[in-house]
Amino acid sequence: MSTDFLSATLAVDRARVDAFLARAFEQRQPPAPRLEAAMRHALLVGGKRLRPLLVYLAGRSLGASDEALDAPAAAVELIHAYSLVHDDLPAMDDDDLRRGQPTVHRAFDEATAILAGDALQSLAFEVLARAAHPRLPALILTLAVAAGRDGMVGGQALDLAAVGGHPNVEALATMHAHKTGALICAAVRMGALTAVPEQDPRVAALDRYAEALGLAFQIHDDVLDVIGDTQTLGKASGADAARDKPTYPALLGLEGARRRAQELTDEALAALAPLGEAGDPLARLARYMIERDH
Repeated sequence: MSTDFLSATLAVDRARVDAFLARAFEQRQPPAPRLEAAMRHALLVGGKRLRPLLVYLAGRSLGASDEALDAPAAAVELIHAYSLVHDDLPAMDDDDLRRGQPTVHRAFDEATAILAGDALQSLAFEVLARAAHPRLPALILTLAVAAGRDGMVGGQALDLAAVGGHPNVEALATMHAHKTGALICAAVRMGALTAVPEQDPRVAALDRYAEALGLAFQIHDDVLDVIGDTQTLGKASGADAARDKPTYPALLGLEGARRRAQELTDEALAALAPLGEAGDPLARLARYMIERDH
């Protein structure tokens, strides 16, 4: 798969999930129009859609149809969008910019932002529950665990507790495995489960791919926070250092963090071996995610 073909595939998949998400707001009379507008602002204004892309590519690698993957892809992005709205709140990271736009609590107000995040989370499970699929319970369980206390929310709690502290590399990896890695793992697993039962050995291979990729992605994000600029990132650069948050560059240095991200990327690529050529798009997406500059 050439770089141009990958770029074209990603563009098509972004447009596909964006269209699916937009339909969730069409042909309805919302009881709370301001809430609806805040949800749209959080969800439909930009975004790389990396997690939905992982759903599509993982599912296709095992034979799932695009139509079957639409709802899982949208559900993962809705959870991601809700998490960003809440992460940006004054009580959390207190950010003013997200995806180059004012954060939801800045564009609207803090209470509306909290409610918009709540509604996006609920909508994720509504979208998924409406999908007719024989393994729907497994899909819902995968997303619920990844999004909650044993996944993303638990990781955010660890992140808040670590501010100003000095965790070691192992503790930092544990935090990121929950805060960032859990939803990336869920995206890949949901794509896989749309295609085959959990007992298929390729599902375990994709789990290993996703675990390594999730941590590599977060390490690279830590690096970008140091070397990137606000315009390119779409959010404030240098925010981690300003908040005294522990990061991989702080613990390992910039070059050490880059090396660790590359080691993990290599692990992710090696995990795809049981998929053969069918895993090539996932390999190329992994490289794209870690080599990106924004």
